[in-house]
Order: sequence, then C-alpha cells, then structure tokens
Amino acid sequence: MKLGFLTTAVIFIATNAISQHAHTNSSALETGQSQFAAISEIVAILREDPKTDWAKIDIDGLRSHLVDMDNVTTKAVVETTANAMTVTFLVTGNAAVAPSIQRMVLAHSPMLQQATGWSVKATEHADGATMVVTLTSLNEMTEVTGLGFFGLMTIGAHHQRHHLMIAQGNSPH
Repeated sequence: MKLGFLTTAVIFIATNAISQHAHTNSSALETGQSQFAAISEIVAILREDPKTDWAKIDIDGLRSHLVDMDNVTTKAVVETTANAMTVTFLVTGNAAVAPSIQRMVLAHSPMLQQATGWSVKATEHADGATMVVTLTSLNEMTEVTGLGFFGLMTIGAHHQRHHLMIAQGNSPH
C-alpha cells in the first residue's frame, strides 16, 4: 500500500514538473491588466487594417471609456429593489465615480433593451444613475435578479465593436 502511494506521488510530481517545464517555451498571451489588454487588442486591429484613418484615431477616448468601465465595476454601489415585474438598480458613487456611472448606465440601457427586448429606462441623478428594467414573466424576473446590475451590463456582444468605434473617433451611441 505504501509503495503504491509513493509510486503514484512520484509519478504525479514528475508529470507536473514536466508539464510546467513544457510551458516555459511558450510565449505570453496576456498583454497586461485588462484596460491595457483592451487597448492593445484595438491597436493591433487598427494597425492590421490598411484603411485605418490615423487622423481620426482616439486611443485616449477609448482609455477614458475603459476607466469609466473600471470605475463602475469596482467602485459603484448598487441597491436593488424588485417588486411586481420591475427591478430597479440605484447605482451610486462618490464625486469621481458618479460621472462614470451616468455615462455607462445611460449609454448601456438602450443597448440592453435592444439585446433583450425588456423595457429598460435610465435616469441620471447627482451621485449616479437609476436603471429600471420592466419584465413580462417570472422567468425574466429570476434571470434579471440573478444577473444583477453587473451581469446585465455585460449583455450584448457590443463591447468590442463599441471600443473599436471609440478608438476610431466615431460616436458609438
């Protein structure tokens, strides 16, 4: 019994060491933290496109948008209220974060409505924004409350196209 356990342990350790060694020759894929990686991805797309109009490119605008995304994701406070078939998200933050919340919630609400068919209304207030989602079924209500505000903000595969449009100097809204 002890010999079997010892043999298994040695094989596991050796296999793990060989596996780790095999990956040391691979090149890194991650270009840095998420904002840097998103910018890097867009820059690569722009550089590969011979039709890129470099006079219109606005990487600083893309960076500002990514800062807004980071502020909302990491610094906003969300209070959720659900009643009947309506879920209300009161999204607030300090003076530095509130403008990011306002830009993100007001811009994303129509996209969320288009992607889901739900009624989505957003209003701005001094310390952030409110997003009200009106639903038509209990299943939708369960989905929305399960996803919460941050999950809802990810719906719709528009972010990559949106980032490219910002970087190209075009209004994505």
